[in-house]
Amino acid sequence: MSWTKIRALLGRVETSTRPVDPRTRAALDERWAALPVGVRTPSQTLGRHAVGCEGTHGVFPKCNLTCSPCYHSADANKIRIDGEHTLREVAAQMRHLAARRGPRAHAQLIGGEVSLLAPDVHAAALTIMREHGREPMSFTHGDFDYEYLQAVVVGEGGRPRFGRVSYAVHFDKLMRGRRGIPRPRSEAELHPYRRRFAEMFARLKSEHGVSSYLAHNMTVTPDNIDEVADVVENVVAMGGYSMVSFQPAAFVGDARRWSGGYRDVDIDTVWDRIELAMRQTISHHAIQFGDPRCNRTALGFMVGRRWHPFLDVTRPAEVDAREQFFRHLGGVNFGGTPPVVLFLKVLRVFAGYPRGVVVAVRWAHSAVRRCGGIRELSVAFARRRVRSMTFVVHRFMDAENVSPAWKMMQSGETASDPVLLETQERLAACTYSMAHPETGELVPACVQHSVLDPGENQELRKLLPLLVSGSKTTGCCS
Repeated sequence: MSWTKIRALLGRVETSTRPVDPRTRAALDERWAALPVGVRTPSQTLGRHAVGCEGTHGVFPKCNLTCSPCYHSADANKIRIDGEHTLREVAAQMRHLAARRGPRAHAQLIGGEVSLLAPDVHAAALTIMREHGREPMSFTHGDFDYEYLQAVVVGEGGRPRFGRVSYAVHFDKLMRGRRGIPRPRSEAELHPYRRRFAEMFARLKSEHGVSSYLAHNMTVTPDNIDEVADVVENVVAMGGYSMVSFQPAAFVGDARRWSGGYRDVDIDTVWDRIELAMRQTISHHAIQFGDPRCNRTALGFMVGRRWHPFLDVTRPAEVDAREQFFRHLGGVNFGGTPPVVLFLKVLRVFAGYPRGVVVAVRWAHSAVRRCGGIRELSVAFARRRVRSMTFVVHRFMDAENVSPAWKMMQSGETASDPVLLETQERLAACTYSMAHPETGELVPACVQHSVLDPGENQELRKLLPLLVSGSKTTGCCS
């Protein structure tokens, strides 16, 4: 091998093992600078380690369930599913996101109901997202069969297309039209369907070796707030889910499906029910994503039946570990990097910061002690009783506030009205962006759903008029 080729090879190795891609660093710095001063706290993740989440829009607006509330605009179900349109728009949006937010991020394949896409189209969309450095998550109501899931994940010849898939599934009794239980009277009646969904992915792992990450989502209103604790207890016990997420309802989307009382349910009310179910305090102070009035997140893991946070802010060694992580490892892509490359990235960090080894050991020692000690933790690992578990509450904003607040932000005006000022601050710290390559914009998800979706879907009705109604199917869990 010539010296020219050797230098070229070493250059590629150096570039691929840089702890943080320069494009990621630039995107992080831009995100931090754009955050309101009030959310630039020691626990803030945006701009220090992550740019935030992403989602598609207008790629398949149609859904085959009816929900109250429904965050889709009134025209969403009057637009047909079209695979070519889906793939073209997904590619355009992913290109724009990669250009603006760096080469790596988490993105949801979301719009209407993802399982209405043909399996090959669904798989192709996930592939496009991966090709643009996105870790995709399919958002679904979960009312599909194992055969559909298998057709998405497994290609011709029985070879898996992906080594790992992520799904966010939405279950609650406010949803109408699910096969086998079109009008659930309680959240408990949906537990067999929640369990069945998780079991499909266990089967996928057993038969094809494909692992999965499952997030359980649920809209919360005064009608089901008192059932949240039971949902948490049962979903955590099922074992297949790694996240349990709740969304207090907001006045967004199709106004025909709104009902009163949504403002009676806030983040604290839902969080109290989570702690009631877990029979312990669930600390959410270690890590913050965006504005705490929008998001509350507790990253942790189960050891047997007890939940433990990854970081305990009452322990100095763990607080120091968080600060040093953000300072030296912030921006390193842990989720989508091959193990050998990730090892070399981390090795380069510790080579420049040897004290990081001491910090990591002190954190591990502290975490192991509060989990019962090395012996108890080792036994739990051996018995497969240790698994990740994250609790989340997302509080959306009402369209009547988002629309004027966004209009003012577009013109550079700061609101004087306290409600609109809060809305502007929350929009500026939004963790969830959607791409508009036609205008060069990135917009917060609340702006997309409150301001842009209605007009967008009116245009899509012309482009993709609804031609054929769906077919009738039979129940799966009855």
